Amino acid sequence: MDILLQQIINGLTTGSVYAVVALGYTMVYGVIQLINFAHGEVVMIGAMVAFSIITSLAGSSLPPLAIVLAGVLAAIPACMLMGYLLERVAYRPLRHAPRLAPLITAIGMSIILQHLALLVWGRNPLAFPQIIDNRVFAIGGAAISSVQVAIILLSLSMMAGLSWFIYRTRFGIAIRATAENVHVAGLMGVNANRVIAATFVVGAGLGAVAGVMYGSYYGIAHYTMGFSLGLKAFSAAVLGGIGNIAGAMLGGILLGLVEALGTGYVGELTDLCHWPIASGVLAGHCADGGNFVLFGSNYQDVFAFLMLILVLVFRPSGLLGERVSERA
Repeated sequence: MDILLQQIINGLTTGSVYAVVALGYTMVYGVIQLINFAHGEVVMIGAMVAFSIITSLAGSSLPPLAIVLAGVLAAIPACMLMGYLLERVAYRPLRHAPRLAPLITAIGMSIILQHLALLVWGRNPLAFPQIIDNRVFAIGGAAISSVQVAIILLSLSMMAGLSWFIYRTRFGIAIRATAENVHVAGLMGVNANRVIAATFVVGAGLGAVAGVMYGSYYGIAHYTMGFSLGLKAFSAAVLGGIGNIAGAMLGGILLGLVEALGTGYVGELTDLCHWPIASGVLAGHCADGGNFVLFGSNYQDVFAFLMLILVLVFRPSGLLGERVSERA
């Protein structure tokens, strides 16, 4: 029971990060049906900028919380500017081109941003500063740290804020109208270019915070971190139903839970020494409490992509979603 609760807490933490990153994918796809594969690198840039600011201020007399806030407040506009430039320079000129062109451009921008980060921050992993006391609290036999609590609460707040923005503001209505039909929205007075650019900017701002959360939780930042994080968040968006805001949130949380539970239990379930018939065959390995594990916790990253494949095969529209087969 303790292990189960602990894995659920861990899954909610990582799932919260996936959900926030997935919102960037699903917002852009919902408006212009583009899979922005460079979004993971925007998240990485957010983590790197925050790393630089927090590291430079770590020895100052400022309170630890103010230093972290300074890092976050520097990362958000940096990523928003990058999101705007991506849309303006790389995607807008190709908006009416065949779908393959912006897709290749997105992959190209992803690689360019990785190498830009390589030039600025180097190729070695960076230890993300942990300047706030990371207290650990007991909860039902499991442990939850103050960083995990902050990540979960902050993610829920951002998801609630985005939902309010999309469904309760005039600009949110304009985004939904553009997503429904860009030409009709234009006839109703909606500036499509402005709305699409704002979608990139908002998604990049959310991604910046997600990058800081990811770096704070795992204590590391690296110029390649956006690749796997972005693919997992994209898987979460597809799982929930890409183009659907609520679906991205649900997909992120579910993906985090599946990943954490898989990490916690797949090793025990695939230990052939616990299987009566197999343990007899593998007596040499299983003697004296030995193990013969097929899949250990190091297969953690497999779960996200296995889930992506299963969703695409059996429910391509996702759990709450849009009809991917028609839009892709």
